[in-house]
Amino acid sequence: MTVFENKTVLITGGTGSFGHKFVDYLLQSCKPKKIIIYSRDELKQFEMQQRFTDPCMRYFIGDVRDKDRLKTAMKDVEFVVHAAALKQVPAAEYNPNECIKTNINGAQNVIDAAIASDVSRIIALSTDKAANPVNLYGATKLASDKLFVAANNISGATGPRFSVVRYGNVVGSRGSVVPFYRKLLCEGAERLPVTHPDMTRFWITLDEGVEFVVKNFSRMQGGEIFVPKIPSIRIVDLVEAMSGSKEFDTIGIRPGEKLHEVMVPEEMAHHTVEFDDHYVIAPAITFFDKDLDYTRNRLGERGKPASDKFEYHSGTNPHFLTVDQLRELDKVTK
Repeated sequence: MTVFENKTVLITGGTGSFGHKFVDYLLQSCKPKKIIIYSRDELKQFEMQQRFTDPCMRYFIGDVRDKDRLKTAMKDVEFVVHAAALKQVPAAEYNPNECIKTNINGAQNVIDAAIASDVSRIIALSTDKAANPVNLYGATKLASDKLFVAANNISGATGPRFSVVRYGNVVGSRGSVVPFYRKLLCEGAERLPVTHPDMTRFWITLDEGVEFVVKNFSRMQGGEIFVPKIPSIRIVDLVEAMSGSKEFDTIGIRPGEKLHEVMVPEEMAHHTVEFDDHYVIAPAITFFDKDLDYTRNRLGERGKPASDKFEYHSGTNPHFLTVDQLRELDKVTK
């Protein structure tokens, strides 16, 4: 039996890539009472309804900027995955206030609605760009992470528990580089564009991302930022894997873009606990109503404190995917 058995689950931004894969998992591996898709795009909801027709499915048109609508949608909900966000880095740079309204104000609305509705557990999806952010998208997600961690203090001893999952680029997700490259190749492109040849990124599949989130609903005590141990890639290796050529066009780094990503900054090393397949960044603040030991989770898994100089960095990650591994992964995720 999973934690979702006969439970009601709500996913904000549920029509996105994560939402589709998460619903797939719930319907195939669990017997939830209800799955609520909460999002603002009626066309994407209509299209999703054609794919997922199980009687447990519910569809709510709504925006995370609308707290009252969130409260209505969360009535009798036990678990929430907060996946709604404005995620495009250049768009956030040019439309900063819109990004703030959704990613920060929207996060607080989700928290307030969850507390008012007495939800049991909430996990917010974050990004590697929230660690030492240099762009507005990353800064808003860092603020969102801080709100979700602090929400455990606001909710009190018996209220909802809030945690965060932070991971890197999702292979094949909407708007990411893999489908962009596939489109260019299908249109006959002979050379793919690369912003910088030294660029590296963390790499995770949608299946792996969903499985990690699901597992952390069982692990969470509240206040943790969960970070999976995943491989890195070199962007030039991705180009070779997908195009069969080492040739590319360098187009320059986009506004707000980094050469490398970090998921655990060195400054947070003294708050970090290493487990077999993931890291936990423990809260920097003290929760006044509880004394939690983050070296042991609710599943009984034990971790050890990270070293003082520890940093989880896509450029120094000991695990890089080879060109052949990327080529196989591209076949699987098509």
